[in-house]
Amino acid sequence: MAKIEIYTTPFCGYCARAKGLLDSKGAAYDETDVMMDDKKRTEMRERAKRSTVPQIFINGQHIGGSDELAALEQAGKLDALLAQQG
Repeated sequence: MAKIEIYTTPFCGYCARAKGLLDSKGAAYDETDVMMDDKKRTEMRERAKRSTVPQIFINGQHIGGSDELAALEQAGKLDALLAQQG
């Protein structure tokens, strides 16, 4: 199974949507709440080169946010990514 990392904040609709899609796939992920953790938020910004949440990484590859994850699903490419060993 792929190693999935997702940076989130509470009460974020886009975060909930991304996690819902991953949950529907039965994909396990490591979630990092960056709302009150400046070090983790800085880590997210450095890795993703973006400051918005969610930021999603699959096997260390930056996927983007909720819209990019949904686009991968719509294009039929998400399952293959999730099946790769992390």
